[in-house]
Amino acid sequence: MLNFLPGPVLFIISFSLLIINTFIWSSLISLGGLVKIVMPTQGARNAVSSVMNRFMWAWASCNGGILFLIAKIEWDIQGLEGLDKNSWYLLISNHLSGFDIAAQTYVLRNHIPMLKFFLKNELMYVPIMGLGCWALDMPFMNRTSPAKLKKNPKLKGKDLETTRRACEKFKKMPTSIINYVEGSRFTKQKHQRQNSPYRHLLRPKAGGIAFTLSAMGEQFTNLLDMTIVYPDAPEDILFGVMNGKVSKIIVRINALPVPQVDPARYFSESEYRVEFQRWLNQVWAEKDQQIDDLLRDYQNAATSTNNTHIQ
Repeated sequence: MLNFLPGPVLFIISFSLLIINTFIWSSLISLGGLVKIVMPTQGARNAVSSVMNRFMWAWASCNGGILFLIAKIEWDIQGLEGLDKNSWYLLISNHLSGFDIAAQTYVLRNHIPMLKFFLKNELMYVPIMGLGCWALDMPFMNRTSPAKLKKNPKLKGKDLETTRRACEKFKKMPTSIINYVEGSRFTKQKHQRQNSPYRHLLRPKAGGIAFTLSAMGEQFTNLLDMTIVYPDAPEDILFGVMNGKVSKIIVRINALPVPQVDPARYFSESEYRVEFQRWLNQVWAEKDQQIDDLLRDYQNAATSTNNTHIQ
C-alpha cells in the first residue's frame, strides 16, 4: 500500500512499526510470565501458556500486516497441506536473514503450533527475555562443556536427562521446535571460509538436531524440511524488506519421517555420528538443488516478462 514511498521513508515506518509491535506483545508475554509463576498447578500454568502462544500468534500476524502495508510481496508457498496444529514437529531450515523467523512464524502460524527454540539454560536468567521465553514454554537445555566432562566423566549424559525432563510437558502439549542446522546466517564470506560443497547453503551441523531428537524424538509427528528463498532481495535481506525492495518470498515445506537417534550410540560411537551426518548432508544437497531450481525458474520468468515488454 505504501510501497510508492521512497525507501528511506519506508524504512522509518517499518522499523517503527516493528519495534512497537514487538514491544507490545513481548511486554504482554513477560507479564504473563509473572502470572504463570504464581499459578498453583500445572494445568493453570498450561492455560497461561496457551494465552501466551496466542500473543505470539498475534505478533506474527501483525508482522504480516506491516509487510502488507509497506511492500507488495508475492508469497509463493507450497507444502502447508496436511499440517496440523495438534501435532508435534521438528522443523529444520536454511537461514538467510534476521527476517527469517518473522517470515516463518507468519507463514506457519495457522498450520502448526507456534515455533519454539531450544535455548541455553543461562538465557533463563536474562531479565525480561528469560521470563518471556519461559512464559512461551521455550525449552531450556544444559550443555556441559567438554572441559568439564573431561574433569568429571560422571556428568556424561546428565545434560540429556535434564533436557528430557524439561520436555516432559510437551507430551501433552502440541509443539513445534525449529533448528537452524547451519548454525548461523548464510553469507558469502562464511560460505567461502567453510569451503562449503553447496552453492546456496553453509555446511549443516548434526549435533543440535541429534540432541533434540535424542531428548524428544519419540514425540515428533514429522520432521519438516523448510526452504526459504528471497529471489530478488539485496544482500542485506532485512534491510531490503524494510525498504520495500523485496517483491517475492518463496517457501517450500517437505514433511519427512522423523529419523531415529539412539542417544547411547550417537554420543559414544563415531561411526554412528558419521552416518547421521551423512543423512543430513543428503537432505542439504537436495535442498541446495531445490534452491538452485527455484532461483533459475524465477530468473527465467523475469527474463520472459522483460522480453514480452520489449516486444
